[in-house]
Amino acid sequence: MHAYRSHTCADLSKENVGDKVRLSGWVHRVRDHGGILFIDLRDHYGMTQVLCDPDSPVFAEVEKVRSEWCIRIDGEVKARDADLVNTKIPTGEIEVFVRDIEVLGPAKELPLQVFGDQEYPEETRLRYRYLDLRREKMQDNMVLRSDVVSSIRKRMWDQNFKEFQTPIITASSPEGARDFLVPSRLHPGKFYALPQAPQQFKQLLMVSGFDKYFQIAPCFRDEDPRADRSPTDFYQLDLEMSFVEQQDVFDTIQPVLTGIFEEFGGGKAVDKEWPQISYKDAALWYGSDKPDLRNPIKMQVVSDHFRDSGFAIFAKLLEQEGTEIRAIPAPTGGSRKFCDRMNAFAQKEGLPGMGYIFWREKTADSVAQELGITVKEAQAKLKAGEVEGGMEAAGPLAKNIGPERTEAIRQQLGLDVGDAAFFLGGKPKSFEGVAGRARNVIGAELGLTDENRFAFAWIVDFPIYEKDEETGKIDFEHNPFSMPQGGMDALMGDPLEVLGYQYDLACNGYELVSGAIRNHKPEIMFKAFEIAGYGKDEVEKRFGGMVNAFQYGAPPHGGCAAGIDRIVMLLAEEANIREVILFPMNQRAEDLMMNAPSEPQSDQLMELGLRVIPQD
Repeated sequence: MHAYRSHTCADLSKENVGDKVRLSGWVHRVRDHGGILFIDLRDHYGMTQVLCDPDSPVFAEVEKVRSEWCIRIDGEVKARDADLVNTKIPTGEIEVFVRDIEVLGPAKELPLQVFGDQEYPEETRLRYRYLDLRREKMQDNMVLRSDVVSSIRKRMWDQNFKEFQTPIITASSPEGARDFLVPSRLHPGKFYALPQAPQQFKQLLMVSGFDKYFQIAPCFRDEDPRADRSPTDFYQLDLEMSFVEQQDVFDTIQPVLTGIFEEFGGGKAVDKEWPQISYKDAALWYGSDKPDLRNPIKMQVVSDHFRDSGFAIFAKLLEQEGTEIRAIPAPTGGSRKFCDRMNAFAQKEGLPGMGYIFWREKTADSVAQELGITVKEAQAKLKAGEVEGGMEAAGPLAKNIGPERTEAIRQQLGLDVGDAAFFLGGKPKSFEGVAGRARNVIGAELGLTDENRFAFAWIVDFPIYEKDEETGKIDFEHNPFSMPQGGMDALMGDPLEVLGYQYDLACNGYELVSGAIRNHKPEIMFKAFEIAGYGKDEVEKRFGGMVNAFQYGAPPHGGCAAGIDRIVMLLAEEANIREVILFPMNQRAEDLMMNAPSEPQSDQLMELGLRVIPQD
C-alpha cells in the first residue's frame, strides 16, 4: 500500500465496503458521541467520516488529535445505517473504522478556524493565508481560477494563437501607472523595471512576423488598491494580431469570453449581443466608461427644461459655458422616502444634495391647496368627479419650475405615476462619477438590476487627448500608442476632437478588457507625441526599440488584454479581488505573511551602490 493513501477523501463509496484503505488529510472537526469519536477527514478532493471506539487499538492516540492536525489513518470501510447517510457529500454512504493512525503534522492553537463560516479580519486572513486557503470557499475559488485559465488557453489555441513568454525584467515604460524599479548591480545607477504589461514586446512580435500571439501574462503596477484591483501585480490574457481592424479583435475575443462565462457562470444568462457604445455616450447615459447594462436606466440631458426656469440654482448654472443638467430616471422610485434617501446618498458623496421630482396620483391635500378649500371638500370634489384626478408632480423642483416643465420632463424620460427622476448639474466631468454611482444605487434598490445575467458592452471611440483646465496643456487622456481615427489628417485639427481606435469591454460594471489598434507608423507616432509636448528625441529615447522596429516593415496590428483576476472575481460572485488571488497584498500593499516589503541588508545596498534616505 502507498505510504500515505490508497484513496483520496472523495473516492470511497458503497462499492468499497469491507476494503482496507489508507487516507491522509486534515482533521476538519472532531465529535465525541458517547465514547465513539467521529472525525471528518478532509483533503483537497473532499471529506470522509472516520470513526474510532474503545475497541480500536489506537483509540487513545485518536483522542489526542485536534482540528487541522494532518494525519494518516488505516481502516476498514463500513456502510452507514440508512438513516445516517449524508447525501450532501459523495462519501456520505460510508465511513471508515480506524485501525491505525499516524500524526503527520500536529497543529498549534489556530488563529482562525477552517471549519464553519466565521468572518475574520483581513489582517488575520492574510497573515495566515495558508490556513485561510484551506477553507472550502477559498479552495473552490482557486480551483475555479485554475480551470478558467486552462479553458482560456484551449480556446486561444483553437483559434490558432501561439503562446509566447515575454521578458519580466525590462526597461521602464509609461503605461498609465507607476513602475516597480529594479536596481542593476552590473550597471550602477541604472534600473530595470517590472513590466506594467507586455505592450511593447507583443507589438515587436508582430513586427517579427508572428501573426497571432497570446500569453497569460503577469503585470506589475505600483497602484493604489481598490476592491477590484491588486496594488502590485495581476494576470491578464494578453493577445495581439497582425493585419486586423478593430472588429477583428472583437470577433476574436468575444467567443472566448462568452464560452468562459457560459462554462463557469453557474447558469447565469450570458448576453450574446455586445453593443458598441461610444465613450461620450457611455459617460452621458451611464456616468461611467464601464457601465452595468443589467441596469436599464439611461441618463438624459434635460438642460432646456431648466433654462430660465424658476429653479434659480440650475438656471444660473446654465448661464456658465460648458454646463448642463442631467436626469437619472427612477422607475417605481416615486416616494418621498426613497427620494430623501437618494438625496442623503448625494450628500455622502460630497454634493449639497440631488434635486428630484416624483409623480403620484393627485391627492386631496394638493387639490385643497390648489383651490384654497379644505381637504374634506377636496375629497368630496375628487369623489364626485368635479375635479379632474390623474397624476401630479411633487417635490421641491416641481414647485419651482411649474407643471408645464415637469410634464415635459416626464414625457422626455418616459415616466409615469409612481416614478421619479433625480437631477445633477454643472460641468459634466464634475458630476458624472457621482451620477453613475447614483444610477447603480437606484437600479439596485428598486430591483431594476438583473442580478442573474452577464451583460457586456464595448466602449469605443476614446479621445486620445485631454486639456488641463488650469494650465491649458494638452496631454494624453488614454493610450498614447493607439492609432488615431483618420491617421495623420486627424492630428492636423483640434486635438480634443481626435478619437483613437481604442476600446474597453465592460461587464456588470467592471472593465474586463482594454485594447487598441496600434499606431504602427513612426511619422504618425512622432506627431501624436509632439501634440502632447514630447519631442522626437524624447520619443526615441523612451520608446527607441519599438520606434526603430517600425521603420522595418511594420504590419498593421492590434490586440487587447483581459483581466484574469477580475473575470474570476465575477464568476466566483466575489466583491473583492483578493478572494480569487492566492497570496494577495493587503490594502497598504503589504504581504503580512512574508513580511514584504522589507528593509534591505546594508551589504545588499552597497553591492547595488544605493543608499536609503530616511523619510521625515
